[in-house]
Amino acid sequence: MNSGDILTKLKNKKIGVLYGGLSSEREISVKSGKAVLSALKKLKVMAVGIDANRDVAEKIRKANIDIAYIVLHGHMGEDGTVQGMLEIMGIPYVGCGVFASSASMDKDISKKLFRCSGIPTPEWTVIKRLEPVAEIKKYPIVVKPVSQGSALGVAIVKNATQFAVAAKEAFKYDKEIMVEKFISGKEITVGVLNGKSLPVIEIVPKGEFYDFKSKYQKGGSGHIIPARISCKAYSNAQYYAEKIFKVFKCKAVCRADMIVDKNNKVWVLENNTIPGMTATSLLPDASKTVGYDFKDLVLKIIESSLYDNDGKKTQPLRL
Repeated sequence: MNSGDILTKLKNKKIGVLYGGLSSEREISVKSGKAVLSALKKLKVMAVGIDANRDVAEKIRKANIDIAYIVLHGHMGEDGTVQGMLEIMGIPYVGCGVFASSASMDKDISKKLFRCSGIPTPEWTVIKRLEPVAEIKKYPIVVKPVSQGSALGVAIVKNATQFAVAAKEAFKYDKEIMVEKFISGKEITVGVLNGKSLPVIEIVPKGEFYDFKSKYQKGGSGHIIPARISCKAYSNAQYYAEKIFKVFKCKAVCRADMIVDKNNKVWVLENNTIPGMTATSLLPDASKTVGYDFKDLVLKIIESSLYDNDGKKTQPLRL
């Protein structure tokens, strides 16, 4: 289906772009959502922005939308809750479903699925708030909240003193934190669009690692496409990304973050079901290299969510 066909199918359909939310990633969600909304308006698609808070269901009813385009990050948006609400309301939505969203948001569940599927991921353990913690004998390690995005609360820890500080910070974002083996190497990410991997991006952060500032501050990191890794590592990274898309039952789009170590082994860290769509985001950068400008990317995500390759509806309600 070409862009003209999908635009014809969207004629007289009202799309509600859900952004904002209640999570710590609200600011980024607003930026991504407004960028998507702007793209839809430039395409002459009938669209309205909906700032999703606790009365989001009422806002959606009042807006009388036909399709929801979800650009929410973190809890109550990227974790399957909004997706479940929309299914109950009978409103088709763009992007991954309830299972893919909730499983990807929980890093512990994600890594268990990686391991069961033969996808290499660094060793890890999970610590609950107020539980006793076994002595950590080998540093460095990575400390992160179990269910949080945008690298909020993530720290590379080199000793016991740093661990205490990092754990306290990570617990601000979640009731469980993950302690993960640190893998030194090149940070890469692979977007998947409708089941097919995009070019591998090498991320070169200005800071110690790809933290919140590196992700969203202009000039905070460099994106190198294609990534400067071996052919084997490149092939493996794309293979793992496509496998994750299938294992997690993703729809339309996802983006997998990985590390390539000095031996060219690829380690998968996590899966993102609602990748950022800001000016500095990775998915739009990768899509650009295969011929999709931002507007094309938005349309492709909508098409892949709602229609199969023959143009038939995959979410029939209200379409």
